[in-house]
Amino acid sequence: MEFSTINPWNLEPIEKFNNHTDEEANGIIESVDSTFHQWKKTSFEQRSALLIKVGEVLLKNKQTYAAHITEEMGKPISESLAEVEKCAWVCKFYAENAAKFLAPRVVETDASKSFVRYDPLGVIYAIMPWNFPFWQVLRFAAPALMAGNTAILKHAPNVTRCAYDIEEAFKKAGYPENAFRTLVLSNDQASAIIKHPKVRAVSLTGSERAGEAVASTAGSVLKPSVLELGGSNAVIVLKDADVDAAVDTGFRARFLNSGQSCIAGKRFLVADEIHDEYVEKFLKRVEDLKFNDPTDVSTKIGPLARVDLAEGIEKQVNGSLEKGAVLKMGGKRDGAKYDATVLTNVTPGMPAFDEELFGPVAPFIRIKDFDEAIKLSNQSSFGLGVTICTGNSEAALERVHEFDEGAVFINELVKSDPRLPFGGIKRSGFGRELSAEGILEFVNAKTVYVK
Repeated sequence: MEFSTINPWNLEPIEKFNNHTDEEANGIIESVDSTFHQWKKTSFEQRSALLIKVGEVLLKNKQTYAAHITEEMGKPISESLAEVEKCAWVCKFYAENAAKFLAPRVVETDASKSFVRYDPLGVIYAIMPWNFPFWQVLRFAAPALMAGNTAILKHAPNVTRCAYDIEEAFKKAGYPENAFRTLVLSNDQASAIIKHPKVRAVSLTGSERAGEAVASTAGSVLKPSVLELGGSNAVIVLKDADVDAAVDTGFRARFLNSGQSCIAGKRFLVADEIHDEYVEKFLKRVEDLKFNDPTDVSTKIGPLARVDLAEGIEKQVNGSLEKGAVLKMGGKRDGAKYDATVLTNVTPGMPAFDEELFGPVAPFIRIKDFDEAIKLSNQSSFGLGVTICTGNSEAALERVHEFDEGAVFINELVKSDPRLPFGGIKRSGFGRELSAEGILEFVNAKTVYVK
């Protein structure tokens, strides 16, 4: 099947691609599996040298790769460049730390020798989204390949050029041709690949619906999976917070990538004593977010990645207004462009509170105190992360255990960092990426006992 990618800024076609046929896909998987049996024998030193080269390729070609990100999904070019640079960082991180993370662990028992070793599984299948088309892939691929696995990627169709760019980067770095391959597939094909006997595990970053489908299919054939799904992170602003600093934190948390991030701040729980001051200062920051060509380095906000995504946000905002929310700014759509929007008087039961807002919309909820903030933060089907803005970080630390989240950030927006594990609970998924925890997801923890 032939399809075209579409530039969300001007809605013009970019490039035509063809889906792989079932026969082509099976042939590629067989080749990636064949390569695995040689790749797993390589040393950490060999793997590290190649992964360092991937980072070098990314940086050398970052202008081209960033241009493709911006063209295919609308991210402002300054953010696209930062994304490619972050990918080089994760390559360097795992090149330098994988051997330590996967070193055999000696365990004292009644044996003369007993230890746990960590062996690769085989072909790992990644199903990745469009919002960070390079970062989501590299944060999976870097640890998977360093562990000795090989990988296949099914990317979102609207960022197909980015998918081929990533494959190209691995080949330019000197990896075996079939250590990392891209498959361009329909959704039905993508689901069937999970059941392929040579695929040993699955990693998905995507929607709840996609997570349910992948977990169900993987479970039906007893294959492990890691799911990094949606989020509705609260930004809690307590009455003792530095308001100006908290506004800056909340603004960045909400509007990075035009609001299209699973870990974006999506519900603002602000203490009643400072609520009006916070909203007023927040609105002044939002006034500066004007649409401009995303290829311009001065542009701060771009379109959403597809028209249907902007239509979905528009529906959620209108549904919240019908239930009593107040529109303070924005609320207008033009094609895939949706204005930076601020809502107040938001309460549970409205789409702006109950659902994930995957776009540039900031809903505000008044809170009486920290107790109510914790209750409302946890009153979500998601559990990815929370930001707490406060003048007393020690007091906040004492209550971290009360949050149903994968991450708690105090006086900073929730963000991913190769040095820290990343992932959520509840309907935000399961498993972890990044840090030591991420590389341990796709290895066999093998007990060895010698009498």
